[in-house]
Amino acid sequence: MDSSPKRVLVVAHRTAATPALLDAVRERAARGPTAFTLLVPNVAHGLHRVVDAEDQAQDEAQAVLELALPLLEEAAGAPVEGIVGDPEPLNAVQDAVNLRGFDEIIISTLPARVSRWLRLDLPHKVGGLGLPVTTITARQREGSPA
Repeated sequence: MDSSPKRVLVVAHRTAATPALLDAVRERAARGPTAFTLLVPNVAHGLHRVVDAEDQAQDEAQAVLELALPLLEEAAGAPVEGIVGDPEPLNAVQDAVNLRGFDEIIISTLPARVSRWLRLDLPHKVGGLGLPVTTITARQREGSPA
């Protein structure tokens, strides 16, 4: 039996520090040795989406990592690696899987009515990579902005 930790890629941006994702990481870590990596796509805004998405500063994605990593590490009970990926989430996931190799993927997204990733059918497309995919949808609190 292979006792090496399972490598789990966690893909998140605005939901990287939500209770739903932290619970999912805690539950996954409880099932056996796991090494988590948080991938935050470097989301492009405004004209950067059209003109130079690749040249977008990584400040926003880095801020997400700085906020989420300590919480994810507490939930995982171990260090969690953080990486900033391509602005397009599917490309970011493909790059991470191809370059680093993972055993499974957790995608954390906003609720369906506001989630760009769900409109793009990201979980289904990522499933095409041949790895198990779990989708976690953040619960939006009443009265809180999306």
